Amino acid sequence: MPKITGESLSAHREHIRERVFSAFVDLIGERSFDAVTMAQLASRAGVGRTTIYHHFPDKDAVVVAFASHETNRYLDDLHGVLDDAGSATERLRRYVRHHLAEGEQFHLGLGPQVYGLLSDASLREIREHVVAVEAVLRGILEDGVASGEFTVTDVAAVLPLVHACLNPRQVPAESVVAFVLGGVGVPLSAP
Repeated sequence: MPKITGESLSAHREHIRERVFSAFVDLIGERSFDAVTMAQLASRAGVGRTTIYHHFPDKDAVVVAFASHETNRYLDDLHGVLDDAGSATERLRRYVRHHLAEGEQFHLGLGPQVYGLLSDASLREIREHVVAVEAVLRGILEDGVASGEFTVTDVAAVLPLVHACLNPRQVPAESVVAFVLGGVGVPLSAP
């Protein structure tokens, strides 16, 4: 019988998943996604080859589970940052700052090099994670429109535009914050 690490079977499973996620991050940093094998993931995670398959049927499942794990962590942190913000303007300011500070770590910037190799079903599952983050921004924008803080006529169109601004290269964070706030109609002198 395999040894259970942790105080319960649930804690053991979470510990194994964390080890596999850490191995995944390491291996993706060293080579392309298609060059990573389940055997390499198991070896790097320090688990048996059969053990990894008890937790993840294939690499797609690892990516989807990792994306879910990272999204949940990111959303927990984001909600903590937004919790005591009084106005929609302040919530948007904090949203942009948080995303700029944490965005590089969120999903490791996994993009076409990984997502282009996933199945359609896995891509749909990952899209759900993006939608969860977008829902936070949508709520901020809708609240800002309702309170009269923002002069946005099409929230659905503004949402991807704001997110497009959150991947700047060599642009100071405060410049991005000012640009996004100006884009939704907040005067430069607003607190």
